Amino acid sequence: MNKAAVIYWSGTGNTQAMAEAVAQGAGGEARLFTVSEISAADAAAYGALALGCPAMGDEVLEENEFEPFFTELEGSLKGKKVALFGSYGWGDGQWMRDWQDRVTAAGAQLCCGEGLILNETPDDAGLASCRELGAALAAME
Repeated sequence: MNKAAVIYWSGTGNTQAMAEAVAQGAGGEARLFTVSEISAADAAAYGALALGCPAMGDEVLEENEFEPFFTELEGSLKGKKVALFGSYGWGDGQWMRDWQDRVTAAGAQLCCGEGLILNETPDDAGLASCRELGAALAAME
């Protein structure tokens, strides 16, 4: 497995819980970072990335930390394996569909064909889905 970085932003702890489960599923070589703990340049050095951000405002990525980080990283995604995840409390997941489009347009290979979204606080089944996402990212060739 290529080393994987699990990078997230969380305001309420929901996406943090998801990130921890994704990292657990990805196995021992996965490193867990908040978005403020890693630069886009350092993130680009990883062969596999799991990126987590909740829906904010009008179903967009968090605008102060995560969006600027992702915008800088976007140009380095070609050929990378990328998993997306996040929580939401309203809407229908448009932020995730937009994010998926950006990732695939940048030339990345999207894990599982789509991002994982969970409504509000992840329950046991949701956390199991996060671990499965991490395992699927780790298994990508």
